[in-house]
Amino acid sequence: MTILNMPITAAAGTRWRQLILGLICMAAISSPQYIWTLLTKPLALKLGVPLAELQVTFSLLIILQTFFSPFQGSLIERFGPRKLISIGTLLSGFSWVLASQVSSITGLYLVYGCIGGLGTGIVYVGVVGLMVRWFPHKRGFAAGMVAAGYGMGAVLTTFPVSTSLATRGLESTLMLFGVIFAVIGFLASQGLRMPPSANERQDVPVLLTEGKQYRPKQMLRQPLFWLMFVMMAMMSTSGLMVTSQMAIFAHDFGITEAVVFGMAALPLALTIDRFTNGLTRPFFGFISDKFGREQTMFIAFALEGCAMILWLLCRDNAMLFVLLSGVVFFGWGEIFSLFPATLTDTFGSQNATANYGWLYMSQGIGSIFGGPMAALIYQHTGEWNIVFTCAITLDFATAILALWVLKPWRARFMQAARQ
Repeated sequence: MTILNMPITAAAGTRWRQLILGLICMAAISSPQYIWTLLTKPLALKLGVPLAELQVTFSLLIILQTFFSPFQGSLIERFGPRKLISIGTLLSGFSWVLASQVSSITGLYLVYGCIGGLGTGIVYVGVVGLMVRWFPHKRGFAAGMVAAGYGMGAVLTTFPVSTSLATRGLESTLMLFGVIFAVIGFLASQGLRMPPSANERQDVPVLLTEGKQYRPKQMLRQPLFWLMFVMMAMMSTSGLMVTSQMAIFAHDFGITEAVVFGMAALPLALTIDRFTNGLTRPFFGFISDKFGREQTMFIAFALEGCAMILWLLCRDNAMLFVLLSGVVFFGWGEIFSLFPATLTDTFGSQNATANYGWLYMSQGIGSIFGGPMAALIYQHTGEWNIVFTCAITLDFATAILALWVLKPWRARFMQAARQ
C-alpha cells in the first residue's frame, strides 16, 4: 500500500480534530451500555419486575445497536455523518431522559432498549467508518482510538452516576445525565465532516494504490468478507463467554471476598479490565498499522487464549486473578480496531461506513450467544472448565485463521483487485 503525504497546510490539524470530536461522540454514548449494571436494581424496584425480565432491555439495546448497523451505515453514507451522528447522539441521550418517565417494563424496552440501541448504533458505526477515511495510513490506530472512547467513556461517568443515584434518586439521575450526554454528543457531532475528495486533499494522506472500491452488495458476494465476519463473531463470542460471567465465576473461585492491594479484588479487577479494554484498541491498532493486520491478530488472539489458560490455572490466587483479568481484556478489545481497519484496507474506503455496518453485526452474534452459551454450559455441568475450554479454543482457532488463512487469501484478493 503506497501512501503519498501531501504538503502540510493550515488545515493540517483537521483530521486530528475529527478524531477528537469522534472520540467525544463515542464517550457520550457509552453509558447506556456500560452503566446499565448500576441501573438494574433501582429500575427493578421502581417497575416491580424480576431481574431476568429487566435484562431483556439490555438485550434489545445490543440487538438494535448491532443488527441494524447495515441500515444505519447506509443512511450515513447517503445523508452524511454529521446529520446522522447528531441524531444518534440525541437518541442515545434522550433514551435516558425518556426512561426516567416510564412506568412499565414495556416502556423501558421501547425507550432504553430500542431508541437507545438505535442511537448508539448510528454513532458507533458512523464514527468508526468516518475515522478510517480520515486516517488511511493509520486506520488501525484511528479506529482503535474512537473505539477506546466508547470502551472507556463510562470510566468518567461511573462514579458520578453512582453518586447521583444515591443522592438524587433514579429519575433525576437519568434525566440529568441523559441531557448532559445528549448535549455533549450533539455539540461534538456538529464539527464532524467527510474528508475532502482525493484531488482536494491537502492535509490527508492519499493512498495511491487503494484498488477497487466495493459497495456493500459487492462485498457481501465475496467469501473473504464472510471469513472476516466469522472470525470477528468467534472472537466476540469467546470473549463474552468469559467476561460476561466474570462476577459469577469470581464468586465460585472465592475471589469476591479477597483483598488485593488494599482493595476488594473483584471491583479492582473490573476497573483494570475497563482500562485495558480501552487501551488495547488504539495500541494493537497502531501495531497493526506498522507490522500488518494479520500478524497483530495472531499475537492478540493467542495472547487472550494464553491469558485465559493462566487465569483458570491461577484461580486460587486473588492477585494473579486480578492481573490476568486485565490481560484477558487486553487481548480481546482490539477486535474493534483490527477488523474495521482490515475491512477498509480490503474493500476500500469509499463505502467504509456502510461496509462496516455489515461486519459489526458479528458483534451482535457474539453478544447473543457468548454469555447465554456460557451460562447454559455452566448450568448443565456445574463447572467452569468447559466454558473456558470453549473460549480458549475459539481464540486459538481464530489466531490460526488470521495468519494461515486470512493473510494469504487477502493478499491474493488485493493483488487481483489492483490489476
